[in-house]
Amino acid sequence: MSLRDPAENGRATHPFFVTDSMFDSWNFWLSLSGYLLTLLLVPWVLLHKSRNPVSTAAWIMAIILLPLFGGLMFVVFGINRVERHRSEKLRVSGRLGKHLPALSQYQIIPGEAHDPKQDRLMYLADRVADTLATTGNDVEILPDTNRTLGLIEQAILAAEETVHLEYYIWRPDRTGKRIRDLLIRKAKEGVKIRFLYDGIGSMHLNNRFLSLMRAAGIHVAAFLPGATFRERWSINLRNHRKIVIVDGRVGFTGGMNIGDEYLGRNPHLGYWRDTHLRLVGPTVLQLQQVFAEDWCYATGEELTESHLFPAPDSPGSVCAQVVPGAPTGGVSPLHSLMFAAINDARESVTLATSYFVPPTSLMAALETAALRGVRVRLLVAGRSAYFWTVLAGRSFYDSLLRSGVEIHEYERGLMHAKTLTVDGTWSLIGTANFDARSLMLNFEVAVALYDAKIAEQLEAQFEQDIQHAELIDPETWGLRSGWRILGENVFRMFAPVL
Repeated sequence: MSLRDPAENGRATHPFFVTDSMFDSWNFWLSLSGYLLTLLLVPWVLLHKSRNPVSTAAWIMAIILLPLFGGLMFVVFGINRVERHRSEKLRVSGRLGKHLPALSQYQIIPGEAHDPKQDRLMYLADRVADTLATTGNDVEILPDTNRTLGLIEQAILAAEETVHLEYYIWRPDRTGKRIRDLLIRKAKEGVKIRFLYDGIGSMHLNNRFLSLMRAAGIHVAAFLPGATFRERWSINLRNHRKIVIVDGRVGFTGGMNIGDEYLGRNPHLGYWRDTHLRLVGPTVLQLQQVFAEDWCYATGEELTESHLFPAPDSPGSVCAQVVPGAPTGGVSPLHSLMFAAINDARESVTLATSYFVPPTSLMAALETAALRGVRVRLLVAGRSAYFWTVLAGRSFYDSLLRSGVEIHEYERGLMHAKTLTVDGTWSLIGTANFDARSLMLNFEVAVALYDAKIAEQLEAQFEQDIQHAELIDPETWGLRSGWRILGENVFRMFAPVL
């Protein structure tokens, strides 16, 4: 005769009742899955992450101590899948390079700039990014997003043959629809339009939004859209570029995406401070080459027709050099250029960035420059759409402040500009933030500017911006609570993927 509670027997036979034995079974399979994943991933980490011992050790500890969770985190954040895409990207670049126009007649050869610093940086950019410094460019710095979008709209309205657009984020909101409808109008007038968007950054662009563009004859493509199972597990290898080229003669690039928030219409984010460039001259053809490579990689179509690369106008006198950055598994062009420029500084380094989570090498470059007497000033976001990036960035302040670096946190709204000026003669403006994600994992683009007047404009804008920023005081900063320090250091652990 059974002595068990009848109610217990009833529960045990209910088809939807979970028993202790079932829990034990789930625990067994979860544990087994975790350990199997650990056995698979630890050797993979050792084989593929050896270039960064700190990252290697951190991921191995996470995988071993948190067998299932740590393994899944590594699959999503730790694998950048560079090598899987590197050979295809290089193949596309090599194939197109044979057909794209040469810019040698506009080239400034290192040694002709009559400035040793500029010569060194020109030569470095050429070596790491296979790009030329060209003269004859007209460059307009655009610190106001509403004016930036207005100029882009004017250029599209004036288009006669082609409009090429490449964006990380394109919102299907009022602003996004307005520009889309303008593109549809031009396409119906016979202008050839190609639109490339990032598959993750612009994931909200649904078929309803895009079908109207396709119906008008606009060629639409997504960059690494997550079409395969492996791609859906990765948020890396994003195309963070923002490029507009009209008729191969006018180009735009910089930090601004397309959407209401970038015009200051998001009440939570407030005023949007960004920096963009309007370019005319040989540099536009370099931007066109960047777009052509990305378009070919995404669609297979080779853009080599001569009308896409017209003989450039030379309306200005600015020496400029487009520097594309991509996670090709080798030297990072933008990281190398920033590192070299900061290390070469003798008087001043002025940096504005939206996300400040610097790699160890760039952190050391900033501190070393300050310690040898260079005035190093940073303008970073005091608030962000992603609060954890602000907290992670603040974890670096103590060491920087001790070295003599001046840090300003922008408070008027959201700081999204990405600019670097060194010694009042050299500048870098583009899409890349001062963090490992931009410099190691994303496809980015920037323009190096060898011009004292451009540098002067950027430094004047910096002075205006810090009027709306809080200067971090080293003494009071050291008195913040332990809870704040704990939060900052927790998010700093994820610095390589933020």
